Amino acid sequence: MTKTDLPDSDTPWTSLKGVGSIVVAPHAGPIEAEMMVSGSKSVSNRALILAAMADGETQLSGLLRSDDTWWCADALRRLGATVDFTGTDARIAGLGQTRPKSGDLHVGSAGTISRFLPPMLVAGDTGEWKITASKQMSKRPVGPLFDALRTGGARIDCLEKENCFPAVLHGGSFAGDSFAGDSFSGGEISMSGSVSSQFISGVLMGAAASKKGVILNVEGGIVQSEYVQITLDIMRHFGAEIGANADFTRFEVAPTGYAAKDLAVEADASTATYFAALAAVTGGNITMQNLGKNTRQPDYGFLEILERMGAKVSRGDVATSVSMRGQLKGGFEVDMRPLSDATLTLAAIAPFADGPIHMHGVAHIRHHECDRIAAMCQSLNTLGIKVEEHEDGLTVYPGVPKFGVLDTFEDHRMAMSLAVLGIAGAGVELLGPGCVSKTCPSFFEQLRGIGIGVTEQ
Repeated sequence: MTKTDLPDSDTPWTSLKGVGSIVVAPHAGPIEAEMMVSGSKSVSNRALILAAMADGETQLSGLLRSDDTWWCADALRRLGATVDFTGTDARIAGLGQTRPKSGDLHVGSAGTISRFLPPMLVAGDTGEWKITASKQMSKRPVGPLFDALRTGGARIDCLEKENCFPAVLHGGSFAGDSFAGDSFSGGEISMSGSVSSQFISGVLMGAAASKKGVILNVEGGIVQSEYVQITLDIMRHFGAEIGANADFTRFEVAPTGYAAKDLAVEADASTATYFAALAAVTGGNITMQNLGKNTRQPDYGFLEILERMGAKVSRGDVATSVSMRGQLKGGFEVDMRPLSDATLTLAAIAPFADGPIHMHGVAHIRHHECDRIAAMCQSLNTLGIKVEEHEDGLTVYPGVPKFGVLDTFEDHRMAMSLAVLGIAGAGVELLGPGCVSKTCPSFFEQLRGIGIGVTEQ
């Protein structure tokens, strides 16, 4: 990316419009701060979708205001739902099974929305809707999701490349009192869970609105099954009846539909990893005042890795603190599969440990916004850090990073992780910093708020 290139997924909530790059300055000394972390993207998007699928009016509080949630709300409004935001709160008047007969929807680069909208559409009223996505998102296959929905009776027409967007989805599970052909009726479905838990979550969310309900058999295990548990929790909050065995290889979802019910959204544990990492790598102390120990979000487990590296973590019901004194400890390996979004965060602070750190189990992150393994290895090499790339991870060695100008690959997690690395090292210039709007538009402002030098170019 050059300074003049901009992603095609901007929204009215996109931060840093027209900013080609940002220079993040190194920070001498410990960072001491108390702060609030923005709302969970995972919970926000699930709650918005299910509130729109429900009968009645729901009040959501603590929502994340980001590009992903903007695209979600925009699609729901185009389908006829009322979505009124006041700050981080929103009032949603749900659709139930009602859908317009046709329409065009765009999801930008919002991965969760691209996986959750199709089941919502094919399980609703008769109609057909064209879904388009950003160039980046259109390259990411959604075959496991489309194949599962087709097994359940859905008709999905891919317009350019098979099992990718753009695509036309046909609804009609509830056409009067009879089932309409070429639409998602449900039944027994089998699919792999090894590519993305979002495919599983999408099918489950649509299942409660289908004609027959769904028995879903999952093969090959589930990548980050904790996110599926979050899906089940929110589905049940809105009235779904779901049975699941202990290892999440079989789910039974009754065709109950959804009922409106207010929900408070918790802080985003993935976003919290960057600030927790800053406390550890600078020998400081940061308290995240709205992230408690009872969260189900898997990236909260990053704190255990920081403890392994010598940090002290205090976990409360509503707040979490991270502090560190001395050098970070390395010389270990860790399976990042359960919290793969935190892989880049760990890689960013690994050069400052006293021994190499080997991260594995995350081959699937090569298929996210970018090939995250290759992108992080390239970035570390540019900064003079020794790193070994593996098919399912990377090994980062201790070193002293130099200043560098780095591509963010239009990937919010790359941008935020590299910012952490620059702060702890010699600084960094990040090209295309606006990609943080996908999950945390306020990220660089929050860095300024805790005393970091941030300069827009």
